[in-house]
Amino acid sequence: MRLTNLHRKLAGAAVVITALLAGCSYNLSDVRKVTYPPDFNYIEPQDIKTDMARMAAQIRLLDIALAPVDSSDIAARENQREEVMAALNNIENIASGLQSVDGGSNHPYMQDFMRDFVAKVDKARGAASLAEPRYYFAGKVAGGCAVCHQVNR
Repeated sequence: MRLTNLHRKLAGAAVVITALLAGCSYNLSDVRKVTYPPDFNYIEPQDIKTDMARMAAQIRLLDIALAPVDSSDIAARENQREEVMAALNNIENIASGLQSVDGGSNHPYMQDFMRDFVAKVDKARGAASLAEPRYYFAGKVAGGCAVCHQVNR
């Protein structure tokens, strides 16, 4: 049985379409394992959005916790400290997950700014945990989103 030119073209087109479909549906995380260095931190875009949304929620809680309280109300001051510390701990955990390793990341702004942000959160936690808590650095953390995102637009 001889194949006509039409049959050859159809068979070739079927092979090309199958290869394209297989290539487009292939899980690229397996390819990244061999194409990127072992210490490269590839962050999926959806993970960045999810973690940034979680961090934004915690920063909103931090901002609310930083509202002035009656300085003569010891319970209110202690409650404020606990809320500030909880928000800062959560922010640091989320930011540490986004922080690049030495091998770099697919998100250059994360690589450049996240280490500094985590250091600022740590400084804010230290100041908030003093016997007389200081919330100046916590306020800088709460405003840090606008600064970084304005720079990186």
